[in-house]
Amino acid sequence: MNLDDLISENADIEERLADPAVHADQALARRLGKRYAQLRPIVEAYRELKGTLDDLATARELAGEDSAFAAEAADLEKRQGELEERLRHLLVPRDPNDDKDTILEIKAGEGGEESALFAGDLLRMYLRYAERSGWKTEIIDAHPSDLGGYKDVTVGVKARGGPDEEGVWTRLKFEGGVHRVQRVPATESQGRIHTSAVGVLVTPEAEDVDVQIDPNDLRIDVYRSSGPGGQSVNTTDSAVRVTHVPTGVVASCQNEKSQLQNKEQALRILRSRLLAIAQEEADAAASAERRSQVRTVDRSERVRTYNYPENRISDHRVGYKAYNLDQVLDGDLHNVTQALVDADMERRLAEAQAS
Repeated sequence: MNLDDLISENADIEERLADPAVHADQALARRLGKRYAQLRPIVEAYRELKGTLDDLATARELAGEDSAFAAEAADLEKRQGELEERLRHLLVPRDPNDDKDTILEIKAGEGGEESALFAGDLLRMYLRYAERSGWKTEIIDAHPSDLGGYKDVTVGVKARGGPDEEGVWTRLKFEGGVHRVQRVPATESQGRIHTSAVGVLVTPEAEDVDVQIDPNDLRIDVYRSSGPGGQSVNTTDSAVRVTHVPTGVVASCQNEKSQLQNKEQALRILRSRLLAIAQEEADAAASAERRSQVRTVDRSERVRTYNYPENRISDHRVGYKAYNLDQVLDGDLHNVTQALVDADMERRLAEAQAS
C-alpha cells in the first residue's frame, strides 16, 4: 500500500469513528481505533513534510533578495531530510502482531533445581519489567519446584489499552529462546560456578477472531491438581488438559479453583499456540528470508547469557553486552529489548529497500 492509500484510509477511518453507530460495536471501534493510532504518525509526518517543502520552495525563491531566507532554506533542507527518514521508518511493513498482548511461558531446563530457581528469577524480571512499562500481568498456570523456583510458569501480559501505547508483543517477542545463567547455585557447597538453562516461549495472545477452533476437534481431560495451593488442590479433579486433536497441540491449567476456569485458561493458551503455528507456516510459505528474528532463533541455542560473577548480561543475537545484570533482573530491561527492536528495524529496512 502506497502513501496516498494510507492517507485515504486514515481519512476514511476518521470519518467512521465520528459515527456513533460504529461505537455500538465495541470490537469494531477498538479495531478501527488501533488502526487509526497506527496511521496517525504517518499522516502527521507526511503533512509536516508537505508543509516543509512548501516553506522551502518559498525560502529558496526569496533567498536571492534576503540572506536570512538563505539560512532558513538551509534549516528547512535539514528538516526535510529528517522527516523523509522518519517517514521511511514509519512506512516499513509492521509485524501484524505488534499491537497484541502476549503469553509468556518460562520452563526450567538443564540444571535441575538451579534451573527452576532461575526460572523464578526470570519470572520476577518480567513481572517487574511489565510493572515499569505499565502493563498488566496474571499468572495463568504455574508448577513450583521444591526450593521455591518454577518447573514451568505461564504469564499473560496485557497493555493498558491506551491509543498511543506500544504493544506488549513489540517488546517481548524477542525474549523467546534459551536463556543461560552462570552463577554459584544456592545448592553448591564448594562455591563453584554452574551453568544452567531456562527456555522462554513467547506467543501473541490470540483473539477469537484470530483462531477459529471447532469444539469437535478438542479432547478435554480433567485430573487432580498437584503442588501447593488452596483447599481444592489435591482434593478435586479441577485441573484441565485440552488437546487440539488435528495438530496435537496441548495446553493445560491447574492454577484456578474451578474446572471451568481452568478450561477457559487452557483454551486461551491453546489459541495463542495455534496462532503462532499458523503464522510460522504462513511465514515459511511466503519467504524463508522474511521470518521474524525470534522465529529464526534455534531454540536449542542460547539467545542470552546472565553472568552473575561479572554482573554481565549478553544478548548473542545482536552483540549486546552490559554490566548491570542486577538492574536488569530487577526489571530494567528496556535497553536490552531496544537493541533487539533496533536490529529488527534495520533488517526490515534493508528488506524493504531490496524488494
